[in-house]
Amino acid sequence: MDLYRFLPGRTRLLVSIPHAGTYLPPEIARDLNATGRATPDTDWYVDRLYDFLSAIGASVLVATHSRYVVDLNRAPDNAPLYPGLAASPVCPAETFSGKPLWRKGRAPDGAESARRVAQYWQPYHERLRREIDTLRDRHGSVVLWDAHSIRSRVPRLFVGALPVFNFGTNDGRSCDSGLAGRLFGHALQVAGSEAVLDGRFKGGHITRAYGDPARGVDAVQLELAQRCYMDEATGKWNAGKARQTRALLRELLAIAIS
Repeated sequence: MDLYRFLPGRTRLLVSIPHAGTYLPPEIARDLNATGRATPDTDWYVDRLYDFLSAIGASVLVATHSRYVVDLNRAPDNAPLYPGLAASPVCPAETFSGKPLWRKGRAPDGAESARRVAQYWQPYHERLRREIDTLRDRHGSVVLWDAHSIRSRVPRLFVGALPVFNFGTNDGRSCDSGLAGRLFGHALQVAGSEAVLDGRFKGGHITRAYGDPARGVDAVQLELAQRCYMDEATGKWNAGKARQTRALLRELLAIAIS
């Protein structure tokens, strides 16, 4: 199984989808418990939701492996994204709800985590960096859009229901403020209070590591509450909801590269 799928585009837009994968290599799957093998924290259907990307000329990088193999949106040294809040390391030990993922005594230790970073994490980031450099050389600047989703309610991570559209720019450090403002402003017009900028989710490692507006790389993370395109109770795709959300995503990405 390839570690990722890559589709080259024709514009300065690069979309990273690091958490939609569900593949578990057999040697890792056998160490997971039943909860872990169900991969409940997957960003379900995000690649399907963004299935219009080739039509608008975006380059697309989609991970195929589960985030339980290695989390591509965490720092390899486990530096916390949100000090003082519940953390998820590069090789997760628990679900977002705090349930153990691994059979007793089989959770990855430091050596195993380092092995997975080298085997699974590094190739994705090498390709991401290479495409950023390629697009910047070709177009003069790059918009890196990191696409995610999460359950609307995860009490261990945040209080109440998450807004639908959660834009993250690392408090303005990863993206030009004008671009961030245009994106957020458009979402506010359409979704109102269901949109927030640099709220609970300010962008993960990808946004923070690669966003560098001064060098022509604007990075934005969009964390969607999954209720906007699927039935969270059943896990099923909702075509009607997805159609509406997809329309707004197309508008936002058009703004991003205008």
